[in-house]
Amino acid sequence: MDRMLYVAASGASQIQRAQAVNANNLANVGTTGFKAQFEALRAVPLYGPGHASRVYALSETPGIDMSSGSLQSTGRNLDIAVNGKGLIAIQAPDGGEAYTRAGDLRVSATGILETGAGHPVLGDAGPISIPDAQELEIAADGTISVLPVGQAPSTMAVVGRIKLVAPPEEQLVKGEDGLLRLQDGSVANPAAEVRVASGVLETSNVSSVEALTTMIHLARQYETQVKLMKTAEENDAASAKLMSIG
Repeated sequence: MDRMLYVAASGASQIQRAQAVNANNLANVGTTGFKAQFEALRAVPLYGPGHASRVYALSETPGIDMSSGSLQSTGRNLDIAVNGKGLIAIQAPDGGEAYTRAGDLRVSATGILETGAGHPVLGDAGPISIPDAQELEIAADGTISVLPVGQAPSTMAVVGRIKLVAPPEEQLVKGEDGLLRLQDGSVANPAAEVRVASGVLETSNVSSVEALTTMIHLARQYETQVKLMKTAEENDAASAKLMSIG
C-alpha cells in the first residue's frame, strides 16, 4: 500500500508546482513583454536494491516560450518593441546584467533611462543617462537622440545607444525576478542585427484561454492523485482490520 501512497503523493506535489508556474503565466497575461515559462512532468523510476518497481513524478522547467507577443501601438516615443529575435539589456537588482523584452521605458527623477519595472537600461558604458530635453527619439538600432531644451530642431544630439543582444534562446533561463539571463552567468555581446520599433509595445505571449485550460487539466490530475491517496488509506485500514481478527 505504501507504494501507491508515495507515488500518488509525489504526483500531487509535482502537479502543485506545475500549477504554480501556470498560475504565474496567467497572472502575467497583461504584462508587457512577458514570456511564458514551460512546465513538464516526467516519470522517474526509483532505483535501488532489486527491481525499480516505483516510478515517481518529477516536475521540470524545460525552457521559456520565446515566441513574440503582438505589437500594440502607443504613439509614445519612449515605448519600444524588439522586432523579431533579440533582447534589451538591463541592470538587475543585484547589479548584474539581465535581459527583457519589456520596452515600456521612462526617465527616472535622476535622469536614468529605465524600464517600467524600474530596471536601468544598459548602453555601451553602463546605465544610460538622459539630460533634460524637449524631445527624445529612439532609432531602429537603439540609438537615443535628444533635442536639448531651448535648442533648434537641427541640434539633435546622440546621448547613448541601448544595448541589444541576441543570445541563443536555449541558453536563456528565467530568474525568480522574471528577468532573463544566460545559464552560465556570462554576459551577451551586443548584436548589431537586432532592431527595435518606436511607439509600440510587445504584449505578453501568454494565451489566457490555453492557460485556463491547463489550469483545469492540472486541477483534475491533482484530484485524481488525492483520490489515490484516499484509496491507499482505506486499503491500509482494511488490512489492519483483517490483521486484528482472531
